[in-house]
Amino acid sequence: MKASVQRVADALEQLGINVEITEFAESTRTAEEAAAAVNSTLGQIVKSLVFLAGEQPVLALVSGTNRVDTEKLAAVAGGTIKRANADIVREATGFSIGGVPPVGHTTPLPTYLDRDLLQYQVVWAAAGTPNAVFPIAPDELQRITNATVVDLAAAS
Repeated sequence: MKASVQRVADALEQLGINVEITEFAESTRTAEEAAAAVNSTLGQIVKSLVFLAGEQPVLALVSGTNRVDTEKLAAVAGGTIKRANADIVREATGFSIGGVPPVGHTTPLPTYLDRDLLQYQVVWAAAGTPNAVFPIAPDELQRITNATVVDLAAAS
C-alpha cells in the first residue's frame, strides 16, 4: 500500500470507519474511470474538488454526475470561488489532484457535501492516489468530514 493510501486508511480508522480500500491497476482518476472500476453508477462517485473561497481552500464533495455551481458554493463558503491549482491542492490536502480523499488532509478544510450524494446507500471516494478508492455510506461521509450538506449542482 502506498504511503498516501496508508494515510487515508489510518485517518479512516481513527474516525472509526472500517472499510476496505481497493487499489486498481487502472486509473480511477476521473469519475467515469472510478465508476467503471467499481461497477457503480457515475452518481455514486465522490469527486473531491478543492476550490479557493477568497484565499481559503475549501473542499467540495460532489456527485460524479454533477458540475459545481460556483455561485452556490460561494454563497455557503463566503468568498469568491475559483478552482485551486495543483500546487494549492497538494499544499492544502497533502494529496495530488485525481487522488484527493475526503479525509486525512494536511490541514482541516471547510467541507461541503453535494446533497445529491445522499440518495445512494453507498458512494465511492478517492483514497489518496489516482487508482485507490473506498466505499462509504453518504451519511457517514458527511459525519466524518463534518461537511455542510448543500445543493452544489450546476443546472444542466
